[in-house]
Amino acid sequence: MTKEIRLLTLDQYEDMMELSQFAFQYEVPPANYAEARNRFEHEEAERWGIYLEGKLAAQLGLLEFHTYIGGKRFAMSGVAGVSTWPEFRRQGLVAELLHHSLVQMKEKGQTLSFLHPFSVSFYRKFGWELYTDLKTYKIDTSLMPPRTSYNGTIKRVAIDYELLNPIYQAYAKRINGALDRSEAWWNYRIKSSKKGQTVVYFDTAGEPQGYVIYVVKNRGLLVHEFIDLTEEARLALWSFLSQHDSMIDQLEMKVAADDGQAYLLANPRIKQEIMPYFMARIVDAEAFLREYPFEASGEETSIVLDIQDEHAPWNEGIYQISIDSDGTANVQRLSGENNQETIQTGIGALAAMLTSYKRPTELLRYGQIHGDRHFVEQLERRIPVRTTFLPDFF
Repeated sequence: MTKEIRLLTLDQYEDMMELSQFAFQYEVPPANYAEARNRFEHEEAERWGIYLEGKLAAQLGLLEFHTYIGGKRFAMSGVAGVSTWPEFRRQGLVAELLHHSLVQMKEKGQTLSFLHPFSVSFYRKFGWELYTDLKTYKIDTSLMPPRTSYNGTIKRVAIDYELLNPIYQAYAKRINGALDRSEAWWNYRIKSSKKGQTVVYFDTAGEPQGYVIYVVKNRGLLVHEFIDLTEEARLALWSFLSQHDSMIDQLEMKVAADDGQAYLLANPRIKQEIMPYFMARIVDAEAFLREYPFEASGEETSIVLDIQDEHAPWNEGIYQISIDSDGTANVQRLSGENNQETIQTGIGALAAMLTSYKRPTELLRYGQIHGDRHFVEQLERRIPVRTTFLPDFF
């Protein structure tokens, strides 16, 4: 049987759409077909497929993104649309595409990759690891925050890149794992997937300090995005949402796992659910470690990492990481015999640590990394504590 990995283009668009609609159980209405094709043509992405005997058997997309880690911008590839026709499943085709994709990412200088897993255990086998959770609030109207006065103003607006993106970007730089959204992402993805109303909070100086995108339907208020840069903005936007009390029975909102709104309620006994969300993978360990913004400290720190990565062999090896007092790292791959104490880690556990999803001492306790506790604690002190959150989906 002839097998070929191909870069998919508009010439294969019909093949791709047929498989995608079958695999993800949706249908593009004829009226939206031209728009979907136009988005495909202009989206910053590559799509790869495996053809068997001339038929598309499996495919995936590699979306070109940037994300923020420690306030620093990193090139990231978003894996999406992974699908296989049932008659070709369990033949290792997706594994081939993932290995091929990792090579493509490295060649493009994309040091990270994110994906939304259909199965966490499946993607863990290939080096991806959980990096963020989603917390869902369901707050009955009677338990919502009280309406309070505020000094600024709230204005209803259209979704506008020039107005909203600076607010969003200031917020995204504070957390780990959020996208640096392009104008096209706002226009193609946010506008289509987060329909409803948008309001912006302006402080007394007229500066925008937060926004909410939400929809009211069937006596429910669903918050698509709640972004606040100041406590003043947070209080004002919650007060605004509480003004909808006569129209709704419940508010639903997805937030970062460590969001503290429930604690601030008069009655915190609301429905909360935390679910694992997206996974991350380090594509190029050496390049990522060189650019990683370690925590500033009054001293220099030297750590030796022994990294295992069977699916991206260029990452395998022992690395001497010398971290300056300002958090800058000098990374040297060691060759030959090494007599220094090392921290042994798989590529997935390394991603969990460096995204701040899990602390090194926690992973040491679980047996997911190995090494002398003294050196693990040294590493932990140099990894910033940050919220991980992705207010997007792909």
